[in-house]
Amino acid sequence: MNYEIIGNREKAVAIIESSGNTSKDKKVAQEMLKKSKHIKSVLAKISSRKGRLRKRQYKLILGSKDTEVIHKEHGFLLKLDPQKVYFSPRELTERQRLASKIKKHEKILVMFSGVIPIICAIKKKQPETIVYGIELNRIAHKYALENKEINKLEGVYLIQGDVKKKVPALKTKFDRIIMPLPKTSGKYLYLAFKKIKKNGIIHYYTWGAKEARKKIFAKIKEEAKLHKKKIKILNLTKVSPYAPKVYKIRIDLKIVN
Repeated sequence: MNYEIIGNREKAVAIIESSGNTSKDKKVAQEMLKKSKHIKSVLAKISSRKGRLRKRQYKLILGSKDTEVIHKEHGFLLKLDPQKVYFSPRELTERQRLASKIKKHEKILVMFSGVIPIICAIKKKQPETIVYGIELNRIAHKYALENKEINKLEGVYLIQGDVKKKVPALKTKFDRIIMPLPKTSGKYLYLAFKKIKKNGIIHYYTWGAKEARKKIFAKIKEEAKLHKKKIKILNLTKVSPYAPKVYKIRIDLKIVN
């Protein structure tokens, strides 16, 4: 069975795929709680991610109703409640890959920054960077502020609100912009083009089949042309499977004018 564990060795939440059969799900949950004493709650997914806040509905199968945890990942901590905010523990490798691309003293914007897992990964590798994060979900923003304090992050500026309103108000441009919202990132590319420096890099996430890369590249180039930006696509990286033959992918593009 596919499942995720969010938390640490003292307290964690397990998230399973619902079988649609309550008694069957309970048996799975009982086995998990018996084998792993640090798992205090078992949740089952009962919906896909929906709405602007990317929230998913869960059903508590067994265990504590308190599903707030502190998740440990590569030397930093993330306080969160998976029932209230978006977080994917499966993308830790991608966060490390992305953080390894960052250079010293860069000024970075992370759109849709959530509880700031990407920002924490970046600051762990490159503490001298300046990073801005914008998040719509008020609860995620609250956790982000706590995570900034927990990890003693400096040079991090967190903004709650809609990127459509908050990005234009920023009085700075960035060396690097990260757009980790695959479903609707295309709607916000114009904001990235307005705030990226010459020779800056945009990390753009979307969903697509490997065979559709030409179509995806063409769309990005068309958007760049509309905003009078000349770009060079550096690479495409598969991040995680989404559906049969469809992946969450990251496209790195450089502004060359």
